[in-house]
Amino acid sequence: MKIGDVAERSGVRAGYRDYDPAILERLAFIRHAQAAGLTLEHIRQVLDIRDDGQPPCVHVAGLIARRLAEAEARLAELARARDQLAALAARAAAQDPADCHGYCSIIAE
Repeated sequence: MKIGDVAERSGVRAGYRDYDPAILERLAFIRHAQAAGLTLEHIRQVLDIRDDGQPPCVHVAGLIARRLAEAEARLAELARARDQLAALAARAAAQDPADCHGYCSIIAE
């Protein structure tokens, strides 16, 4: 239910919300965690751990390690793609269009 619906049905003005100043720190954490590549589900896990009164740093360290491994794997994949594309570009530069056979001899060779 939207805040306007609550206000209308209850007869109580609900045009604003009162937030604890600590919300700014929480929102800053969420923004930084997103910038680090954590998903909203991962961020929710960290917040839940913290809200339960536990330090979430061990959990965060694990999330970061997994995210780093994913990024490194992706970089390796991109490096392989770059190398293959560079080889194809060199082949294309040397290709005489009259010698093109099949679907495309640049790729097929």
